[in-house]
Amino acid sequence: MNWDDVRIFLAVARAGQILGAARRLDLNHATVSRRVAALEAALGAKLFRRLTTGSEMTPAGERFLEIAERMEADMIAARGAIAGEDSDVSGTVRIGAPDGFGVAFLAPRLGALTAQHRGLKIQLVPVPRSFSLSRREADIAITTERPEEGRLVAQKLVDYSLGLFASRDYAAVHGLPETLAQLAQHRLVGYVPDLVASPSLSYAQEFSPGWESAFEISSALGQVEAVRADAGIGILHAFIARSMPDLIAVTAAKPIRRAYWLVYHESVRPLRRVQIVAAHIIAEVERERSLFQ
Repeated sequence: MNWDDVRIFLAVARAGQILGAARRLDLNHATVSRRVAALEAALGAKLFRRLTTGSEMTPAGERFLEIAERMEADMIAARGAIAGEDSDVSGTVRIGAPDGFGVAFLAPRLGALTAQHRGLKIQLVPVPRSFSLSRREADIAITTERPEEGRLVAQKLVDYSLGLFASRDYAAVHGLPETLAQLAQHRLVGYVPDLVASPSLSYAQEFSPGWESAFEISSALGQVEAVRADAGIGILHAFIARSMPDLIAVTAAKPIRRAYWLVYHESVRPLRRVQIVAAHIIAEVERERSLFQ
């Protein structure tokens, strides 16, 4: 069995189509198709069903995916062992994170790591979406829920709170609600419900069963800026809102708690660069834990 064929199989499985895998591997479509066919011939089994929408794994393909990922993990571990622990860390680590945590917390704290390791490149993708670690959309993901499925390594980073906030100018003009009944009389800023990346982030009803946003933004930082611009009362990350003197807390509803988790796929555990970046994030959160309390 040719390892390159296995590597191409993994790319097709993760992309869900031969064309997408070819782009990711910088190979032409015909080469990828031919190498997958060669692997299927070597194994004596069909690994994919070719559909008009892409490539769907067969039951044999699903079984072989587990084996292929173990082979990949062994190859990664072997490269790490041969390279040695004394060599400087190098390569690219992509971090997927919710935009609030990614921009407000991580972005100012990752530059020191690239200054320390000149061969290290960090890609921070702070957008309000979820990332597939099995498809290698990111090496490390910051999530708001602990994953329950897949070969993933997860560590809880910290609890954080979300609360109601308004701008001082908004409060001066409109006043602040003291009860939930009064909250309904105000303009509300919230998220776009059908674009919520995780069930744990659909929390408006926890603040008020009748919550109805007048302005919906699919970005935590966008909601912060809208509230600062007097658009209304919004549900904001307390660790962000408290750092802005022009915002004040609204006590009509109690804050709610959520948590951040650091997650990566088991197959990248041997990668020294991933471990160094993960350790740096964990250390920075621990050092700044008071921000989230």
